[in-house]
Amino acid sequence: MTSLLDPFQLKHLTLRNRIVSTSHAPNYVEGGHPRDRYRAYHEEKAKGGVAMTMVGGSTNIAPDSPSVFGQLYAGDDSIVPWFQRLTEGVHQHGAAIMCQITHMGRRTAWDNAEWLPVLAPSGVRERAHRSLPKVMEQEDIDRVVEDFAAAAMRCKRGGFDGIELLSHSHLLGQFLSPLINRREDDYGGTLENRMRLTVQVIEAVRAEVGAGFILSMRITGDELAEGGLDAEDCVAAARMLAETGQVDLLNILAGAPYDDLGLAEWVRPMGLPAAPHIPVAGRIRAAVDLPVLHAGGIADIATAQHAVAGGHVDLVGMTRAHMADPHLVAKLARGDEARIRPCVGLGYCVDRVNQGKPAVCGHNAATGREGVLPHVVPASHTRKRVVVVGGGPGGLEAARVSALRGHEVTLFEATDRLGGQLVLAAKGRTRRQVWGVADWLMSEVQTLGVDIRLNTYAEVEDVQAEVPDLVVVATGGWPAPPDMPGGGLAVSGREVLSGEARVSGEVLVFDEVGDHPAAVVADVLSRAGNAVHYVTPDRGLLHDLGPTTSAVALRDLSAQGVSFACLHELAGLTRAGNRITASLRHVLTGELMHREVDHVVVEQGLVAMDDLYAALKPLSKNLGQVTHAALVTGGFPFPQRAPEGQFHLARIGDAIASRNMHAAILDALRVCAVF
Repeated sequence: MTSLLDPFQLKHLTLRNRIVSTSHAPNYVEGGHPRDRYRAYHEEKAKGGVAMTMVGGSTNIAPDSPSVFGQLYAGDDSIVPWFQRLTEGVHQHGAAIMCQITHMGRRTAWDNAEWLPVLAPSGVRERAHRSLPKVMEQEDIDRVVEDFAAAAMRCKRGGFDGIELLSHSHLLGQFLSPLINRREDDYGGTLENRMRLTVQVIEAVRAEVGAGFILSMRITGDELAEGGLDAEDCVAAARMLAETGQVDLLNILAGAPYDDLGLAEWVRPMGLPAAPHIPVAGRIRAAVDLPVLHAGGIADIATAQHAVAGGHVDLVGMTRAHMADPHLVAKLARGDEARIRPCVGLGYCVDRVNQGKPAVCGHNAATGREGVLPHVVPASHTRKRVVVVGGGPGGLEAARVSALRGHEVTLFEATDRLGGQLVLAAKGRTRRQVWGVADWLMSEVQTLGVDIRLNTYAEVEDVQAEVPDLVVVATGGWPAPPDMPGGGLAVSGREVLSGEARVSGEVLVFDEVGDHPAAVVADVLSRAGNAVHYVTPDRGLLHDLGPTTSAVALRDLSAQGVSFACLHELAGLTRAGNRITASLRHVLTGELMHREVDHVVVEQGLVAMDDLYAALKPLSKNLGQVTHAALVTGGFPFPQRAPEGQFHLARIGDAIASRNMHAAILDALRVCAVF
């Protein structure tokens, strides 16, 4: 049986195993180049044992294919020296490296970069990127073919082992898809005509880079959309590619990411079935005599092993899994599979990129910060005592990192279980996989021998009794009652999810934050058979979420009959017999409307629970302060404000201000990795 750790021969290149990180855009570019942050991110995966990392995440080849989510730009020679540093860095750790290149066609924005019209085979608008494209003329086609060849040569000069041409959903795939290509010339109509541009690009690229350079194609296995490419079309297209004799690898995926839900079904967050398209890849592998790679929600070793051992694929892409743990291959190889930090499908990475922000992993704060934060926590030269107060994700991370440093760690948790707010966040069906974060952290702190004391509401004396060198306050926050007339009639989402408040009937959920908590509350209440009305003052639903997680959450809430209203704030609550009258004010016009319901749930973030911190502050050497310049650059962050103090003191996460899980975990790693 083929194993994930078996080597694989790709043309002249021997890959050390079957696990690949596929091309994506983490938005770490600087001036369109892969500079130090980008290089360190990919080097870490090479250190961790990945067979090959593909970079570029749709590296653009021409000025009329501008970046919309932080892609590289290979349209001129200035990128070549940066390519060379990147490839040298990855190669020195034993991994292969390829670069994906593309012209995005209509899948970008005209009002960016050089303000050139976007291109497409026909004038069909894409909802996701919203541009109305220019219909390509023959001269545009000829120019794009030349641009592909020139960019491919820059990649070869940059030291890559090969390149990948991205077809799926980008310009080449737009010509192929009958959903988009409505031409009546030699590039439209039959499948052979719609493939014409792809074949021309392949021939031009191969003529430029020579026979020895590896050429992969990322193609669609099934658009899974009415009127789009079906499985039969895609098998036929794959056979045409094989018949060119110029392609060395096929990278198969499925779906039509032309709107938010289509993108979510392609780059799958929790709330969607994992890895559903392995059979799609297997169908093409059975039809052509070419190696096949597939990536699409494959987040765990068991699924990856099934894909390879079952003969569905030759190589398996575990891209977001590597964002969660770039050392997953090394852990697998040494028998530490249980200690791989899992990708649970938070979707925070891809959603941030689609919001124009750099990617981070929701629960691995070192990802993308390799220059200042460690994935492998170094041991301290001196064993110290660390007390952590609070067993949520921030506190658990602080305990984990401190234990890895070799310190003696005690963790106080006021309740009877660890996990903090994740206990509540996992109550909803759509987001229930979030518990995987707590599950892994709890396993780690137990493996590392942390002294865990549940049902302990720590006071100053409890902390002092441990004679700590460092105290980390991770006590979280608490929802305050709404500051409005009748605010006491409302309950918080925490009270609903914990069972403290009994809520039923017709419920108004007011979301002041625009993140996951209100959606989880609405999910739980609606699935229990209640009539839920979701109201927000924002101009969009779940305003702070990106396209994949918001699309899945809103799909599920809509299916459960939840109603939605934007641009309304909660102005006041009054009793109406056994019910509540909610006064809603339009945030733009000031017009009031009234709605009678059985219950009102308000989600407005948390107020820091900082009483213990305030009591410990005058006893600490740093008076609870951290030096920001040192904190963000990986230095020792504790100033000496009171040398006579008993310990260093830090507070993290919601104990500082209401933020999110990633912020709490980042706080913990920054503070504890250098203590």
